[in-house]
Amino acid sequence: MYEMGHVLMRISARGRYALAAAIIMAQQYDSGEYISVISISERLGISKIYLEQVFSLLKRSGLVCSVKGAQGGYQLARMPGQITALDLLSAVESSLFELAEGTAAEKAPAIDAAMRLSVFDRLDRAVSDTLSQISLEDLVTEAEKHEGEEGLMFYI
Repeated sequence: MYEMGHVLMRISARGRYALAAAIIMAQQYDSGEYISVISISERLGISKIYLEQVFSLLKRSGLVCSVKGAQGGYQLARMPGQITALDLLSAVESSLFELAEGTAAEKAPAIDAAMRLSVFDRLDRAVSDTLSQISLEDLVTEAEKHEGEEGLMFYI
């Protein structure tokens, strides 16, 4: 959780797993194949049951579609360039931007309004604008830049 005074921006494990799972799906998007929750959970090293809850929320929001059966699984409902980090986080986070209690609302409403309008509302917009400008395609590109780095060893 990242505290921003009046506003609390919460990105839970569920939100992080939704982003990570979506990146995996976006990496394989062009193949047209459906990806099982088990294969994604193994790749991420997380619980299949927990990931199924994430996919249920992603499906409800229309970001993924599913097929049952042996060759079934999940697939992105739109191209990776058309899905944003904001879309994904909004689908799985119950309170991405949660209003905190006013700091001085009762005794100093003018100060409270000034803080809300000049600071907190602007922060909300900036975070929302930033997340809406990051596409799943951007995340795939960034992930691919770092692939292989985990296994590199440097000798001096």
